[in-house]
Amino acid sequence: MHASQGRSAGLGLALASALAFGGSGVAAKPLIEAGLDPLHVVWLRLAGAALVMLPVAWRHRALVRERPVLLAGFGLFAVAGVQACYFAAISRIPVGVALLVEYLAPALVLGWVRFVQRRAVTRAAAVGVVLAVGGLACVVEVWSGLGFDAVGLLLALGAACCQVGYFVLSDQGAGRGDRADAAPPHPFGVIAYGLLVGTVVMTVAARPWGMDWAVLGGDAVMNGRGVPAWVLLGWIVLLATVLAYVTGVVSVRLLSPQVAGVVACLEAVIATVLARVLLGEHLSLPQLAGGAVVLIGAVIAQSSAPKPPKAPTGPVASGPGPLGTEAVEAGEPAGPEGELSERPGSFRADAAGSGPGR
Repeated sequence: MHASQGRSAGLGLALASALAFGGSGVAAKPLIEAGLDPLHVVWLRLAGAALVMLPVAWRHRALVRERPVLLAGFGLFAVAGVQACYFAAISRIPVGVALLVEYLAPALVLGWVRFVQRRAVTRAAAVGVVLAVGGLACVVEVWSGLGFDAVGLLLALGAACCQVGYFVLSDQGAGRGDRADAAPPHPFGVIAYGLLVGTVVMTVAARPWGMDWAVLGGDAVMNGRGVPAWVLLGWIVLLATVLAYVTGVVSVRLLSPQVAGVVACLEAVIATVLARVLLGEHLSLPQLAGGAVVLIGAVIAQSSAPKPPKAPTGPVASGPGPLGTEAVEAGEPAGPEGELSERPGSFRADAAGSGPGR
């Protein structure tokens, strides 16, 4: 495949991934309003996707022995934690607002690097953080005394924190205990086992044996129209999870984490548009403007290249990829221990969710 063809295919897959991830909340909210608990919807999503990915998990079963910490972290934070918090959040606040709050994750990661690890960040990345936080203030309309449900906002912030937890886990473990020539874990295998771990965690948390299974045999309401619940569940499992993860990973292989990450910012736009069309949710003009600023800040933090360190012990970190990108660079060596490298040699995922996680 020629370079131009590969790039075109990568852009198409990145757009498909953003579209698939962006629709997860829109499909899940009617099921929640029909009577399913948000945690039960998360469990159905993870269990269904894990079942589909079982053959992939079996093929890469060596990962259980080679990368147990990575698999556990991905399943706990990037899969179960993000999705549980996000789905609980959209049961209380608009889908677009919940997803935009998740876009604080890049800013929170840079805060961890700057104030916890006490390492410098690029000026562009810092500007991106300021823009993201300022835009978020407009999204939640701080001038009106946080008119949104405070619990819903805290749950969305919890989803962002779960994304940070996985960022830190992935980065901190990129070069620990591995040989310098060790190959990175296959991303599909990490996704498959992350879904399995997430299913186990959510089985304990959600207790699906108490779920109202009859809801799945009826209709859910989307903006006044009835839709079979099983259709929405299939959308969540096959499109918003399996297809979204796989196309996201392949797009990064064909493009780069930076380019695919910028395209992934469209996820928030897609989610907001779909929520308006299919759910009848409307955001005010200041909220839409604030959302645009949040995305601009995320793009700047994502795209800012790190400056060469002035000393061997002083690496400079740049912003991580925004939510919705499963950034993988095969064949690239991992950066120094504790460094947020642009192309780490281990599987690196975002999420809403977010990504992963939406």
